[in-house]
Amino acid sequence: MNYVGSWIATCAMCLCIAAAHAQGVRPEVGKPLQQASELLKAGKAKDALAKVREADAVSGKTPAEQLMIDRMKGSAAQRAGDNATAIQAFEAVFNSGKLSGGEQAQVAESLAFAYSQQKDWPRTNQWVQRAIAAGSSSAQLKQLQAYAQSQSGDYAAIAKEAQAAVSAAEQAGRKPDEGDLLRLIDAQQRTGNTAGQAATLDKLLTSYPKKEYWSILLGRLPRKSGFSDRFSLDLFRLRLATGNLTKADDFMEMTQLALQAGYPAEGKAVIEKGFAIGALGSGPEGERQKRLRDLAIKQESEGKAGIEKDAQEAVAAKGGDELVHVGYVYATMGQFDKGTAMIEQGIAKGGLKRPEDAKLHLGMAQLQSGKNKSKAVQTLRSVQGTDGAAELGRLWAVYAGQQP
Repeated sequence: MNYVGSWIATCAMCLCIAAAHAQGVRPEVGKPLQQASELLKAGKAKDALAKVREADAVSGKTPAEQLMIDRMKGSAAQRAGDNATAIQAFEAVFNSGKLSGGEQAQVAESLAFAYSQQKDWPRTNQWVQRAIAAGSSSAQLKQLQAYAQSQSGDYAAIAKEAQAAVSAAEQAGRKPDEGDLLRLIDAQQRTGNTAGQAATLDKLLTSYPKKEYWSILLGRLPRKSGFSDRFSLDLFRLRLATGNLTKADDFMEMTQLALQAGYPAEGKAVIEKGFAIGALGSGPEGERQKRLRDLAIKQESEGKAGIEKDAQEAVAAKGGDELVHVGYVYATMGQFDKGTAMIEQGIAKGGLKRPEDAKLHLGMAQLQSGKNKSKAVQTLRSVQGTDGAAELGRLWAVYAGQQP
Protein backbone atom coordinates (compact mmCIF):
# COMPACT_ATOMS: atom_id res chain seq x y z
CA MET A 1 0.00 0.00 0.00
CA ASN A 2 1.73 3.17 -1.20
CA TYR A 3 1.04 6.27 0.85
CA VAL A 4 4.13 8.22 -0.15
CA GLY A 5 2.98 11.57 -1.50
CA SER A 6 5.16 13.87 -3.54
CA TRP A 7 4.53 16.64 -1.02
CA ILE A 8 6.71 14.83 1.54
CA ALA A 9 9.78 14.92 -0.65
CA THR A 10 9.00 18.41 -1.90
CA CYS A 11 8.68 19.85 1.61
CA ALA A 12 11.94 18.27 2.76
CA MET A 13 13.65 19.43 -0.42
CA CYS A 14 12.50 23.02 0.05
CA LEU A 15 13.71 23.03 3.65
CA CYS A 16 17.06 21.73 2.50
CA ILE A 17 17.63 24.31 -0.23
CA ALA A 18 16.40 27.20 1.90
CA ALA A 19 18.80 26.18 4.66
CA ALA A 20 21.64 25.82 2.15
CA HIS A 21 21.23 29.37 0.91
CA ALA A 22 20.79 30.71 4.45
CA GLN A 23 23.93 29.09 5.85
CA GLY A 24 26.30 29.57 2.90
CA VAL A 25 27.07 25.97 1.94
CA ARG A 26 30.32 25.48 0.02
CA PRO A 27 29.84 25.33 -3.76
CA GLU A 28 31.12 21.75 -4.03
CA VAL A 29 28.25 20.71 -1.73
CA GLY A 30 25.61 23.26 -2.67
CA LYS A 31 25.88 22.85 -6.45
CA PRO A 32 25.04 19.12 -6.61
CA LEU A 33 22.30 19.65 -4.03
CA GLN A 34 20.79 22.40 -6.21
CA GLN A 35 21.01 20.08 -9.22
CA ALA A 36 19.34 17.33 -7.17
CA SER A 37 16.55 19.73 -6.36
CA GLU A 38 15.96 20.50 -10.02
CA LEU A 39 16.05 16.81 -10.92
CA LEU A 40 13.47 16.03 -8.23
CA LYS A 41 11.22 18.75 -9.61
CA ALA A 42 11.55 17.08 -13.01
CA GLY A 43 10.56 13.72 -11.52
CA LYS A 44 14.02 12.19 -11.92
CA ALA A 45 14.47 10.84 -8.41
CA LYS A 46 17.25 8.34 -9.16
CA ASP A 47 19.35 10.99 -10.92
CA ALA A 48 18.69 13.32 -8.00
CA LEU A 49 19.90 10.67 -5.56
CA ALA A 50 23.11 10.29 -7.57
CA LYS A 51 23.73 14.04 -7.28
CA VAL A 52 23.14 13.91 -3.52
CA ARG A 53 25.71 11.15 -3.23
CA GLU A 54 28.12 13.33 -5.18
CA ALA A 55 27.67 16.01 -2.52
CA ASP A 56 28.03 13.43 0.23
CA ALA A 57 31.38 12.32 -1.19
CA VAL A 58 32.91 15.74 -0.52
CA SER A 59 35.42 15.57 2.33
CA GLY A 60 35.49 17.73 5.40
CA LYS A 61 31.75 18.38 5.52
CA THR A 62 30.45 20.52 8.34
CA PRO A 63 27.57 19.25 10.51
CA ALA A 64 25.26 21.75 8.79
CA GLU A 65 26.27 20.49 5.35
CA GLN A 66 25.78 16.87 6.41
CA LEU A 67 22.31 17.71 7.71
CA MET A 68 21.33 19.28 4.40
CA ILE A 69 22.73 16.32 2.47
CA ASP A 70 20.79 13.87 4.63
CA ARG A 71 17.58 15.86 4.14
CA MET A 72 17.91 15.78 0.37
CA LYS A 73 19.12 12.17 0.38
CA GLY A 74 16.03 11.06 2.31
CA SER A 75 13.70 12.92 -0.04
CA ALA A 76 15.37 11.66 -3.22
CA ALA A 77 15.69 8.08 -1.94
CA GLN A 78 12.05 7.95 -0.89
CA ARG A 79 10.91 9.23 -4.26
CA ALA A 80 13.21 6.71 -5.96
CA GLY A 81 11.79 3.81 -3.94
CA ASP A 82 15.03 3.23 -2.03
CA ASN A 83 13.37 3.08 1.37
CA ALA A 84 16.40 1.67 3.20
CA THR A 85 18.46 4.71 2.19
CA ALA A 86 15.54 7.05 2.97
CA ILE A 87 15.22 5.57 6.45
CA GLN A 88 18.94 5.88 7.15
CA ALA A 89 18.99 9.50 5.99
CA PHE A 90 15.80 10.65 7.71
CA GLU A 91 16.76 9.00 11.01
CA ALA A 92 20.05 10.88 10.89
CA VAL A 93 18.12 14.10 10.28
CA PHE A 94 15.65 13.39 13.09
CA ASN A 95 18.44 12.57 15.55
CA SER A 96 20.50 15.63 14.66
CA GLY A 97 18.85 17.75 17.35
CA LYS A 98 18.62 20.64 14.88
CA LEU A 99 14.95 20.39 13.91
CA SER A 100 12.05 22.58 14.92
CA GLY A 101 8.82 20.95 16.12
CA GLY A 102 7.22 21.25 12.69
CA GLU A 103 10.28 19.76 11.00
CA GLN A 104 10.34 16.89 13.50
CA ALA A 105 6.72 16.07 12.65
CA GLN A 106 7.47 16.16 8.93
CA VAL A 107 10.53 13.92 9.13
CA ALA A 108 8.84 11.48 11.52
CA GLU A 109 5.95 11.22 9.10
CA SER A 110 8.35 10.54 6.23
CA LEU A 111 9.94 7.75 8.29
CA ALA A 112 6.54 6.24 9.06
CA PHE A 113 5.75 6.09 5.35
CA ALA A 114 9.19 4.65 4.54
CA TYR A 115 8.87 1.88 7.11
CA SER A 116 5.36 1.09 5.81
CA GLN A 117 6.87 0.40 2.39
CA GLN A 118 9.06 -2.23 4.06
CA LYS A 119 5.99 -3.64 5.87
CA ASP A 120 7.72 -3.06 9.18
CA TRP A 121 4.52 -2.31 11.06
CA PRO A 122 5.94 -1.97 14.59
CA ARG A 123 8.39 0.72 13.44
CA THR A 124 5.70 2.29 11.26
CA ASN A 125 3.48 2.64 14.32
CA GLN A 126 6.41 3.94 16.35
CA TRP A 127 7.12 6.77 13.89
CA VAL A 128 3.43 7.52 13.45
CA GLN A 129 3.25 8.13 17.20
CA ARG A 130 6.35 10.34 17.07
CA ALA A 131 4.86 12.35 14.20
CA ILE A 132 1.62 12.82 16.15
CA ALA A 133 3.53 13.79 19.29
CA ALA A 134 5.41 16.40 17.24
CA GLY A 135 2.13 17.89 16.01
CA SER A 136 1.33 16.12 12.73
CA SER A 137 -2.36 15.58 12.01
CA SER A 138 -2.50 15.04 8.25
CA ALA A 139 -5.20 12.89 6.71
CA GLN A 140 -2.52 10.74 5.06
CA LEU A 141 -0.88 10.00 8.40
CA LYS A 142 -4.24 9.13 9.94
CA GLN A 143 -4.93 6.72 7.11
CA LEU A 144 -1.50 5.16 7.44
CA GLN A 145 -1.97 4.75 11.17
CA ALA A 146 -5.23 2.85 10.68
CA TYR A 147 -3.71 0.62 8.02
CA ALA A 148 -0.54 -0.10 10.01
CA GLN A 149 -2.53 -1.00 13.10
CA SER A 150 -4.74 -3.37 11.12
CA GLN A 151 -1.69 -5.03 9.57
CA SER A 152 -0.11 -5.54 12.97
CA GLY A 153 -3.36 -6.95 14.34
CA ASP A 154 -3.42 -4.39 17.15
CA TYR A 155 -7.18 -3.97 17.12
CA ALA A 156 -7.23 -2.69 20.68
CA ALA A 157 -5.09 0.24 19.54
CA ILE A 158 -7.32 0.78 16.51
CA ALA A 159 -10.40 0.85 18.72
CA LYS A 160 -8.75 3.33 21.09
CA GLU A 161 -7.68 5.71 18.31
CA ALA A 162 -10.97 5.48 16.44
CA GLN A 163 -13.00 5.95 19.62
CA ALA A 164 -10.97 9.05 20.45
CA ALA A 165 -11.68 10.49 17.01
CA VAL A 166 -15.41 9.72 17.28
CA SER A 167 -15.63 11.20 20.78
CA ALA A 168 -13.77 14.34 19.72
CA ALA A 169 -16.21 14.89 16.86
CA GLU A 170 -19.22 14.38 19.12
CA GLN A 171 -17.87 16.75 21.77
CA ALA A 172 -17.36 19.37 19.07
CA GLY A 173 -20.96 18.94 17.95
CA ARG A 174 -19.96 17.33 14.65
CA LYS A 175 -21.06 14.12 13.03
CA PRO A 176 -18.32 11.49 13.49
CA ASP A 177 -16.29 10.69 10.40
CA GLU A 178 -17.69 7.70 8.55
CA GLY A 179 -14.25 6.09 8.26
CA ASP A 180 -13.64 6.41 12.00
CA LEU A 181 -16.96 4.70 12.77
CA LEU A 182 -16.19 1.88 10.35
CA ARG A 183 -12.73 1.36 11.85
CA LEU A 184 -14.18 1.41 15.34
CA ILE A 185 -16.94 -1.11 14.69
CA ASP A 186 -14.53 -3.47 12.93
CA ALA A 187 -12.05 -3.29 15.82
CA GLN A 188 -14.82 -3.79 18.37
CA GLN A 189 -16.03 -6.87 16.52
CA ARG A 190 -12.52 -8.32 16.39
CA THR A 191 -11.92 -7.69 20.10
CA GLY A 192 -15.29 -9.09 21.17
CA ASN A 193 -16.67 -5.79 22.44
CA THR A 194 -20.33 -6.61 21.81
CA ALA A 195 -21.78 -3.69 23.74
CA GLY A 196 -19.44 -1.20 22.07
CA GLN A 197 -20.16 -2.66 18.66
CA ALA A 198 -23.91 -2.24 19.18
CA ALA A 199 -23.46 1.41 20.21
CA THR A 200 -21.22 2.15 17.23
CA LEU A 201 -23.67 0.43 14.92
CA ASP A 202 -26.39 2.81 16.11
CA LYS A 203 -24.11 5.79 15.42
CA LEU A 204 -23.09 4.53 11.99
CA LEU A 205 -26.63 3.85 10.83
CA THR A 206 -27.94 7.04 12.41
CA SER A 207 -25.31 9.26 10.80
CA TYR A 208 -24.93 7.37 7.53
CA PRO A 209 -28.19 5.46 6.82
CA LYS A 210 -26.98 3.79 3.68
CA LYS A 211 -28.75 0.83 2.15
CA GLU A 212 -25.39 -0.89 1.77
CA TYR A 213 -24.65 -0.68 5.50
CA TRP A 214 -28.04 -2.11 6.32
CA SER A 215 -27.40 -4.95 3.88
CA ILE A 216 -24.03 -5.83 5.42
CA LEU A 217 -25.25 -5.66 8.99
CA LEU A 218 -28.47 -7.55 8.38
CA GLY A 219 -26.51 -10.18 6.48
CA ARG A 220 -24.27 -10.73 9.51
CA LEU A 221 -27.09 -10.82 12.06
CA PRO A 222 -28.38 -14.39 11.48
CA ARG A 223 -24.81 -15.70 11.69
CA LYS A 224 -24.31 -14.32 15.17
CA SER A 225 -24.03 -16.86 17.94
CA GLY A 226 -27.37 -17.52 19.58
CA PHE A 227 -29.53 -15.88 16.91
CA SER A 228 -32.79 -17.83 16.76
CA ASP A 229 -34.28 -19.07 13.50
CA ARG A 230 -37.73 -18.00 14.71
CA PHE A 231 -36.74 -14.41 13.87
CA SER A 232 -36.30 -15.19 10.17
CA LEU A 233 -39.55 -13.44 9.28
CA ASP A 234 -38.71 -10.45 11.47
CA LEU A 235 -35.35 -10.18 9.75
CA PHE A 236 -37.06 -10.25 6.36
CA ARG A 237 -39.35 -7.46 7.58
CA LEU A 238 -36.39 -5.26 8.37
CA ARG A 239 -34.72 -6.08 5.07
CA LEU A 240 -37.92 -5.11 3.26
CA ALA A 241 -38.21 -1.84 5.19
CA THR A 242 -34.59 -0.85 4.43
CA GLY A 243 -34.82 -1.64 0.71
CA ASN A 244 -32.76 -4.81 0.93
CA LEU A 245 -35.33 -7.27 -0.38
CA THR A 246 -34.89 -7.48 -4.14
CA LYS A 247 -34.42 -11.12 -5.19
CA ALA A 248 -37.24 -13.40 -6.30
CA ASP A 249 -36.26 -16.13 -3.83
CA ASP A 250 -36.38 -13.63 -0.95
CA PHE A 251 -39.87 -12.44 -1.84
CA MET A 252 -41.03 -16.04 -2.16
CA GLU A 253 -39.49 -17.11 1.15
CA MET A 254 -40.82 -14.12 3.06
CA THR A 255 -44.29 -14.70 1.65
CA GLN A 256 -44.22 -18.36 2.67
CA LEU A 257 -42.97 -17.51 6.16
CA ALA A 258 -45.71 -14.92 6.62
CA LEU A 259 -48.41 -17.36 5.53
CA GLN A 260 -47.04 -20.12 7.77
CA ALA A 261 -46.91 -17.73 10.74
CA GLY A 262 -50.57 -16.78 10.26
CA TYR A 263 -50.12 -13.34 8.68
CA PRO A 264 -51.84 -13.76 5.29
CA ALA A 265 -52.34 -10.02 4.70
CA GLU A 266 -48.61 -9.51 5.09
CA GLY A 267 -47.87 -12.47 2.82
CA LYS A 268 -50.14 -11.05 0.13
CA ALA A 269 -48.57 -7.58 0.42
CA VAL A 270 -45.06 -8.98 0.09
CA ILE A 271 -45.69 -11.10 -2.97
CA GLU A 272 -47.66 -8.32 -4.63
CA LYS A 273 -44.68 -6.02 -4.13
CA GLY A 274 -42.45 -8.63 -5.74
CA PHE A 275 -44.71 -8.70 -8.78
CA ALA A 276 -44.97 -4.90 -8.83
CA ILE A 277 -41.20 -4.36 -9.08
CA GLY A 278 -40.74 -7.15 -11.64
CA ALA A 279 -38.88 -9.54 -9.36
CA LEU A 280 -41.65 -12.13 -9.73
CA GLY A 281 -43.98 -13.34 -12.46
CA SER A 282 -41.64 -14.30 -15.30
CA GLY A 283 -39.03 -16.88 -16.17
CA PRO A 284 -39.05 -20.60 -15.38
CA GLU A 285 -40.40 -19.99 -11.85
CA GLY A 286 -43.13 -17.62 -12.99
CA GLU A 287 -46.00 -20.10 -12.74
CA ARG A 288 -44.98 -21.26 -9.26
CA GLN A 289 -44.80 -17.65 -8.15
CA LYS A 290 -48.30 -16.99 -9.49
CA ARG A 291 -49.64 -20.00 -7.63
CA LEU A 292 -48.16 -18.69 -4.39
CA ARG A 293 -49.74 -15.31 -5.03
CA ASP A 294 -53.12 -16.99 -5.57
CA LEU A 295 -52.68 -18.87 -2.30
CA ALA A 296 -51.80 -15.64 -0.48
CA ILE A 297 -54.87 -13.91 -1.89
CA LYS A 298 -57.08 -16.81 -0.83
CA GLN A 299 -55.65 -16.98 2.70
CA GLU A 300 -55.85 -13.21 3.09
CA SER A 301 -59.57 -13.33 2.22
CA GLU A 302 -60.17 -16.17 4.66
CA GLY A 303 -58.18 -14.34 7.33
CA LYS A 304 -60.35 -11.26 7.05
CA ALA A 305 -63.48 -13.35 7.37
CA GLY A 306 -62.28 -15.12 10.51
CA ILE A 307 -60.36 -12.39 12.32
CA GLU A 308 -63.20 -11.36 14.65
CA LYS A 309 -63.70 -14.94 15.79
CA ASP A 310 -59.95 -15.28 16.35
CA ALA A 311 -60.01 -12.11 18.43
CA GLN A 312 -62.83 -13.38 20.63
CA GLU A 313 -61.01 -16.65 21.24
CA ALA A 314 -57.83 -14.75 22.07
CA VAL A 315 -59.67 -12.67 24.67
CA ALA A 316 -61.06 -15.85 26.23
CA ALA A 317 -57.70 -17.62 26.28
CA LYS A 318 -55.92 -18.10 29.60
CA GLY A 319 -52.64 -16.49 28.56
CA GLY A 320 -51.81 -13.47 26.45
CA ASP A 321 -50.01 -15.13 23.52
CA GLU A 322 -53.12 -15.33 21.31
CA LEU A 323 -53.90 -11.67 21.94
CA VAL A 324 -50.37 -10.71 20.92
CA HIS A 325 -50.61 -12.80 17.76
CA VAL A 326 -54.05 -11.57 16.70
CA GLY A 327 -53.02 -8.02 17.53
CA TYR A 328 -50.11 -8.21 15.11
CA VAL A 329 -52.40 -9.80 12.52
CA TYR A 330 -54.57 -6.68 12.78
CA ALA A 331 -51.44 -4.54 12.40
CA THR A 332 -50.48 -6.34 9.18
CA MET A 333 -54.00 -5.61 7.93
CA GLY A 334 -53.47 -1.90 8.52
CA GLN A 335 -55.63 -1.72 11.67
CA PHE A 336 -52.79 -0.42 13.83
CA ASP A 337 -54.77 1.09 16.70
CA LYS A 338 -56.75 -2.08 17.22
CA GLY A 339 -53.67 -4.22 16.77
CA THR A 340 -51.43 -2.36 19.23
CA ALA A 341 -54.22 -2.28 21.81
CA MET A 342 -54.60 -6.06 21.59
CA ILE A 343 -50.85 -6.65 21.85
CA GLU A 344 -50.71 -4.43 24.93
CA GLN A 345 -53.68 -6.32 26.37
CA GLY A 346 -51.90 -9.62 25.77
CA ILE A 347 -48.71 -8.40 27.45
CA ALA A 348 -50.69 -7.15 30.43
CA LYS A 349 -52.56 -10.46 30.66
CA GLY A 350 -49.25 -12.28 31.11
CA GLY A 351 -48.48 -15.97 30.82
CA LEU A 352 -46.50 -15.27 27.65
CA LYS A 353 -44.23 -17.93 26.23
CA ARG A 354 -41.83 -15.26 24.89
CA PRO A 355 -42.46 -11.83 26.45
CA GLU A 356 -39.56 -10.14 24.64
CA ASP A 357 -40.94 -11.25 21.26
CA ALA A 358 -44.23 -9.65 22.25
CA LYS A 359 -42.52 -6.35 23.06
CA LEU A 360 -40.66 -6.47 19.76
CA HIS A 361 -43.87 -6.90 17.80
CA LEU A 362 -45.60 -4.22 19.85
CA GLY A 363 -42.84 -1.75 18.99
CA MET A 364 -42.99 -2.70 15.32
CA ALA A 365 -46.77 -2.23 15.27
CA GLN A 366 -46.47 1.13 17.04
CA LEU A 367 -43.85 2.24 14.55
CA GLN A 368 -45.96 1.22 11.54
CA SER A 369 -48.93 3.19 12.87
CA GLY A 370 -46.86 6.36 12.50
CA LYS A 371 -48.68 8.08 15.37
CA ASN A 372 -46.12 8.01 18.16
CA LYS A 373 -42.62 7.27 16.92
CA SER A 374 -40.97 8.15 20.24
CA LYS A 375 -43.17 5.63 22.07
CA ALA A 376 -42.35 2.98 19.45
CA VAL A 377 -38.61 3.64 19.83
CA GLN A 378 -38.91 3.42 23.59
CA THR A 379 -40.64 0.04 23.29
CA LEU A 380 -38.14 -1.28 20.77
CA ARG A 381 -35.14 -0.25 22.85
CA SER A 382 -36.62 -1.96 25.90
CA VAL A 383 -36.51 -5.39 24.25
CA GLN A 384 -34.05 -7.70 26.01
CA GLY A 385 -32.56 -11.14 25.34
CA THR A 386 -29.59 -12.81 23.72
CA ASP A 387 -31.41 -14.75 21.02
CA GLY A 388 -31.81 -11.90 18.53
CA ALA A 389 -34.85 -10.07 19.91
CA ALA A 390 -32.82 -7.26 21.46
CA GLU A 391 -30.70 -6.86 18.31
CA LEU A 392 -33.80 -6.58 16.14
CA GLY A 393 -35.41 -4.15 18.56
CA ARG A 394 -32.37 -1.89 18.49
CA LEU A 395 -32.14 -2.01 14.71
CA TRP A 396 -35.83 -1.16 14.33
CA ALA A 397 -35.26 1.76 16.71
CA VAL A 398 -32.35 2.98 14.56
CA TYR A 399 -34.50 2.63 11.45
CA ALA A 400 -37.26 4.61 13.15
CA GLY A 401 -34.82 7.45 13.79
CA GLN A 402 -34.15 7.70 10.04
CA GLN A 403 -37.78 8.16 9.11
CA PRO A 404 -39.28 11.64 8.58
